[in-house]
Amino acid sequence: MNRFSLLSLGAGVVALVLSGCAAPVVPLPSQSPAAVAADLLPFYEQELDWSECEDQMQCAEATAPLDWAHPTGETISLAVVKHEASSKDRLGSLFVNPGGPGASGVNFVANSLDYAVSADVKKNYDVIGFDPRGVGASTSVTCYTDPTQMDQFLFEYTPTPRESDAWFAEGEQASANYTAACVENSGDLLAHVDTLSAAHDLDMLRAVVGDSRLNYLGYSYGTLLGAIYAENFPLNVGRMVLDGALNPASTSSEVMLTQAVGFEKALTAYLTECVTTDSCPFEGSVDESVQRISELLAQLDISPLEATDGRLLGADSMVTAIISPLYDRQSWDYLSDVFSAVLQGDADPAYTSVDWYYQRSATGSYSDNSTEAFIAINCLDYPVSADKALWAADAATLKEQAPVIGPYLAWGDQLCSLWPAEAVLAPAQVHARGSADILVVGTTGDPATPYRWAQELAAQLDKGHLVTYTGEGHTAYNKSNSCVNDAVDGFLLRGTVPARDPQC
Repeated sequence: MNRFSLLSLGAGVVALVLSGCAAPVVPLPSQSPAAVAADLLPFYEQELDWSECEDQMQCAEATAPLDWAHPTGETISLAVVKHEASSKDRLGSLFVNPGGPGASGVNFVANSLDYAVSADVKKNYDVIGFDPRGVGASTSVTCYTDPTQMDQFLFEYTPTPRESDAWFAEGEQASANYTAACVENSGDLLAHVDTLSAAHDLDMLRAVVGDSRLNYLGYSYGTLLGAIYAENFPLNVGRMVLDGALNPASTSSEVMLTQAVGFEKALTAYLTECVTTDSCPFEGSVDESVQRISELLAQLDISPLEATDGRLLGADSMVTAIISPLYDRQSWDYLSDVFSAVLQGDADPAYTSVDWYYQRSATGSYSDNSTEAFIAINCLDYPVSADKALWAADAATLKEQAPVIGPYLAWGDQLCSLWPAEAVLAPAQVHARGSADILVVGTTGDPATPYRWAQELAAQLDKGHLVTYTGEGHTAYNKSNSCVNDAVDGFLLRGTVPARDPQC
């Protein structure tokens, strides 16, 4: 049975909220960036060849070393897109990352600029989207070139009993086949798509566009990239906002557990509202509805539903179908549609939700490489153990603390334990000593990047400042309320740091 229900950290582009401030903008203070080694100057001093693209935007490709430790070797390309500021008193560039890891910053800025930033930020900054190494239009990770192979990897159902020896053997074989395809089609790139390397790329891009400091807005996984950048280039930090924060000190198993608990809380929040409506697919109390979902997943684990396209909907894919709408409060009605259909024997709405999650079209093609990049980057960012006893202990904790969703997210370290390159990062706190102020935004009901991670990151950073949004959904800036928007815009446009958490 499929066991690759991967929890993504990306911010879904599903809504449009605009808010702005009319107060004057304030230029950033000048500061000389940290010195650059002589062998890196050809990259830092390159000139980009911008050309018109998208809707009145500019596109270019930058060149970076494959391995920043050996910059005279092989190189890669980095895709960037720019929406130029309209104000004559522009503040410089604002780099934006939408998350993932594996989400395309080029597509995010090109297609969802008004969702990414407010009107005043767009007016006063050149807003730049970039595809990190391994992602999208940059030199990208490729594993399966045939979408039917990716379908099999993600969705294939077999009746093998969960957690049996045969089940583990199937998972090991599927993981080995997948990694072999990644090696064949991506080669040396697989060892160099880690977030530390991406942070080096980001510092180079900062210099290439002519900014002495990096102004940066990172959503979700983009907060990890921002935090790693600040730790390694603290003197180059300009105005940095991290929304939907990760805690860089978390291990792989801690991330999975915290997310499983977060999505289970979000599911309870959905049910709390659902059971008060006539259209809810469940009858009875919230606890009774939770039990019904557990029973449904257990049933699908042994008796899947067939979708119109022939795919079988087992418990793992159903968990993905549940998780996907929980990213955004506005998608809860669709989650009700998914449950209603599955309870009536119809798997198609569930697979529509799953396909949105994996960026798969109705024709079976994949619009990007976000899933391959997600796996490759995480396998380098989070060291995992190959000790099956530790996996079993983690699985037991998942089942205890997230009894509905947790059992279907267990044993996920098996794939990265077979990865052909060693992890580059290790869990550690970041302090960014010597950096400018950094704004950290956390949402109390965020299922993908739970609120406590924002609290922890803001506390770790020497100059971290927390902005709390009390609400549901993943990330808050430009999609929650004016309190959050005013705090972020006040910081980006005028350098104003809230005297205390505004508790939005």
